[in-house]
Amino acid sequence: MASSLTKDSATPGTPGSERTFFGHPRGLATLFMTEMWERFSYYGMKALLPLYLVAPGGLHLSAATATAIYSVYLSLVYLLALPGGWFADRVLGPRKTVAVAGVIIMLGHLTLALPSSGTFYGGLGLVAIGSGLLKANISTMVGHLYDGPDDPRRDGGFTLFYIGINLGAFAAPLVIGTVGENVNWHLGFALAALGMALGLTQYLLGGRHLNPRSHEIPTPLSAEEKAATLRKSALWAAVAVVFYCVVGFSGHYTLNWLLVPITIAGLIIPVLVIARIKRDKDLDRAEQSKMSAYIWFFVAAAVFWMIYDQGGSTMSIFADSSAENTIFGWEFPVSWYQSVNPVMIMALAPVFAWAWLALNKRGKEPSTATKFASGLILIGASFFLFLAPLTIAEGGHKAAAMWLVAIYFVQTVGELTLSPVGLSVTTKMAPAKYASQMMGVWFLAVTAGDATTGLLSIAEVDLNKTGIVALEATLAVIAGVAVWMYRKKVKVLMGDVH
Repeated sequence: MASSLTKDSATPGTPGSERTFFGHPRGLATLFMTEMWERFSYYGMKALLPLYLVAPGGLHLSAATATAIYSVYLSLVYLLALPGGWFADRVLGPRKTVAVAGVIIMLGHLTLALPSSGTFYGGLGLVAIGSGLLKANISTMVGHLYDGPDDPRRDGGFTLFYIGINLGAFAAPLVIGTVGENVNWHLGFALAALGMALGLTQYLLGGRHLNPRSHEIPTPLSAEEKAATLRKSALWAAVAVVFYCVVGFSGHYTLNWLLVPITIAGLIIPVLVIARIKRDKDLDRAEQSKMSAYIWFFVAAAVFWMIYDQGGSTMSIFADSSAENTIFGWEFPVSWYQSVNPVMIMALAPVFAWAWLALNKRGKEPSTATKFASGLILIGASFFLFLAPLTIAEGGHKAAAMWLVAIYFVQTVGELTLSPVGLSVTTKMAPAKYASQMMGVWFLAVTAGDATTGLLSIAEVDLNKTGIVALEATLAVIAGVAVWMYRKKVKVLMGDVH
């Protein structure tokens, strides 16, 4: 990556002297590589997780339990992004918080690498905590590299950063998945730890190129607030420890005692957060109206992610048991399916960016609500398509790999009409009082969607049956049609946001 650093005139106030990264501040190279390796570790572990959970040589759990664990884990990662942002804003600042997050993630993967089911869930918890701390803050530091929101290089910088995410996500299943499935599960998890170690090393060595603002604690806790926060944290931790000790020593503990509370929290907390912002009397009429519109987008996103994230659980478990995972006679590991989406994202994202701009110049760019409706209809269509390989498998045959590739393709197109648009509209519609928190609120839509999947799995609903897949697909399409039908009302509520 060093060859991409070139001499250029430095923007005043930008760290990195005269050297740039594709014309961007040199600190972007540090954050690009850090995020690439962190995503390598995260997506590699994620590709292995459901397969390890159901494998005879792994934990050998049922498909429903494996899907529940996977969904609750993803839900927790995105739920913890909100306190992760708070921790950086009030306690350590973004730069130190990301360093701490990297260490926690690495320790989590190392814990997963231990050949013991007893430590496995602790490792998952550590990775979730670290990912929540990192996810909320590394993007903030990318923003710090530029001279405010009007810096013309800003959008391009985030696009490069997004490429780093998808490079890591693409490579991870090919490397970590192959080793985990074909050599040893725990060696695969150890490779994920190595990936995070490389990212952390890059981050610490390149930290001098980051903007000094990343060191700052925007709103530090006062001594009184620190004491109160520690007291409350200690109290809740003690309650949890006592509760689980009682349940454990009484012989009543099952995995559901852990999964159910997290799942319920994943459904309730997003509702409480949105309701608290909506009821805030400090918001003026225009901000209240925008929040009413935002609820439409939030609910739509939750339905979308509920189905989309099953690409790594429901569909992966199906591929493991019921698909012919070969192309032209060459067999490949099941985890490789998880590389399909990131490579398609890298191929299609520039096309979508060009298309929206071209349509905008002609005055024909679809509204945000129309884009969301399209995303929902496409994610529903992907699960209607899923009915074909499910039917083939129910007939006693193995489904062709290209069925699954086609499903991932449709889901990727749906993602590109909804996810980047959702990130953008979140920043545009955020009330001034909650400007720094709204990205965490957007992540809560993922939490709500994954928590719903987790709840269905805990209830022993078989998500690989044609009936439930058809029901989910129908729900998404109905939600998409509803958003489209009410698009004019939503547009009015959005006010001056386009």
